Amino acid sequence: MKIQANNSKFEPCPEFTGKAVCVDVTPLRKQQSQYGERDVFKVVFEVDLQKEDGSRFAVWSRNFTPTLNEKASFRKFLKGWFGRDLSSAELKEFDTESLIGKPAQVVVVYENKDGETYANIAACTPDKSGAPLTPSGKFVRAKDRQNTATENGGGYRRTEQPRSEDGGQRSEVIDHGAVKVHVGKYKGIELRDLNLEAVQALCEKWLPGAKANAKPTADDKRLIAALDWWLSTQEKANDNLEF
Repeated sequence: MKIQANNSKFEPCPEFTGKAVCVDVTPLRKQQSQYGERDVFKVVFEVDLQKEDGSRFAVWSRNFTPTLNEKASFRKFLKGWFGRDLSSAELKEFDTESLIGKPAQVVVVYENKDGETYANIAACTPDKSGAPLTPSGKFVRAKDRQNTATENGGGYRRTEQPRSEDGGQRSEVIDHGAVKVHVGKYKGIELRDLNLEAVQALCEKWLPGAKANAKPTADDKRLIAALDWWLSTQEKANDNLEF
């Protein structure tokens, strides 16, 4: 989760050590990697630390692929969280929904990479306090915000129905998430398949210059519209959203 000084309402989790509880396992989304396209998801925790508005801070895990083989990062993460390896029965058919509401002890640290700062889960271990943290009920899961949010691509998959000059809807449907980025290192990738950090970087570093260009190309216009749409959804989204 990248931390940036911008106008987003999102407040990143401060560095923290203590109680946490799982409040979401995000839907699978496509991600480009050096090995090609892959499905990934994240685990989300509320931590025992409140914001000014009374809601809790949340922290997102790294991306995991949906596999439980012996060397899989997700299996190693679960082993640390559970304090044991998965049983034969769990390995046979593991349901990530069983993680919702499960308490933990986490260590959240800031990590600097390429001039940016990230809040990462450095450790996730069993909660042995005797008084585990329970979900606040204020966090909205990614699967429940597909029409309003942007957690791991959810909002990108919503389409916008254009309106005609008289206020009626036209037949054309604009899928902003399908717009392909034509600049930078993400060239050729659809907006919906970028992570939050990449979209924020486009909004902050590319969008202002593109809007100032007196003669934008057709590709510029499409990407400008898509990023403007994304920013508008951010303003309406829950403070805890991430995609």
